[in-house]
Amino acid sequence: MKKAVLCLILGVFLTATAAYGGTIRLRFASYFPTAAAQSKLLEEFCATVAERTNGKVKIDFFGGGSLLKATKVYDGVVQGIADIGFSHIEYTVGRFPITEILDLPLGYPSAWVGSHVANDFYLRYRPKEWEKVHVLWFVTCTPNQLLLRNKPVYKLEDLRGLTIRGPGRIGQVVEALGATAKPVPMNEAYEALARGVIDGVLISMEVLKSFRLADVVKYVTLCSEATNFYTFYVVMNKEKWDSLPTDVKVIMERTSAEFGERMALLWNMADFLGVEEAKKKGVKFVSLSPQELERWKKAVRPVVDNYLDFLAKKGYKRDELEGMVSFIKDRINYWTKRQIQWRIKSATGPKEMREAF
Repeated sequence: MKKAVLCLILGVFLTATAAYGGTIRLRFASYFPTAAAQSKLLEEFCATVAERTNGKVKIDFFGGGSLLKATKVYDGVVQGIADIGFSHIEYTVGRFPITEILDLPLGYPSAWVGSHVANDFYLRYRPKEWEKVHVLWFVTCTPNQLLLRNKPVYKLEDLRGLTIRGPGRIGQVVEALGATAKPVPMNEAYEALARGVIDGVLISMEVLKSFRLADVVKYVTLCSEATNFYTFYVVMNKEKWDSLPTDVKVIMERTSAEFGERMALLWNMADFLGVEEAKKKGVKFVSLSPQELERWKKAVRPVVDNYLDFLAKKGYKRDELEGMVSFIKDRINYWTKRQIQWRIKSATGPKEMREAF
């Protein structure tokens, strides 16, 4: 009996030592290529947490889908395969129905604005769909452009008969514009383009460099004012988060806020790098006329109403959903003014903030 009690006390002591006195090991899963600027920043986040906790926390980074593929990141974090994960909500369509409102074509000018709006939205509404994890931060890519394998697109009619990569809400925009949407995982987009499985992708221009798509596309149609973007998340296993000492939680939250802002700025910069890479490879950029751009905007408007109708049929209150859309638009206006005021440049948006085109 005494021996059993002694073993129990020893076990409790060792557990406490591991949690509070020893090194806390965490695994961070991302599907982005390890050479991408986003991956480098996430690795820096891991190193910064280790430094600020004086080595109490060690985060091992697994990029390129080596631990979890893009479609499996969220579930993998919930299940504890990874402790922290980075992916976007369109890989799990229907899992985050309220947050997916962010990915509707609502007139975002840049990744920096979109990222601030996404975090404001989460803090304002705290959707229950995130209750199984601890959210560290949200970030968005820049509004999507149309990257094309071998056929230029100058008008809506040119999209007929084309198959364009676009999962979830992005796919709905593709369909509204007249093309056929195909939800190809981003890690497979290069090969799908090279083999002609798809004719293009609706995505931000940074992938021209980070995913090397400048090697397999010949044209980019600049249409971001009529499209949407992808909302990315960095989340942590809830049980693992709850087990962290208070001082580590404080450091993780502060570091997350810092790196969330840096990643928003990075995505603006990454678009410039994508454009530069594409121009080196001879990719041609097509600008729509103002009249044609208005046609595109009109074509995608039903995407918003259709999705709100869909959610209303699922039991959500229509007036509350419309209130969320109004909140998003208000925050877009607010953060757009701040970006212009603070002279933060991007490759998309109004002329006061836009460079490269």
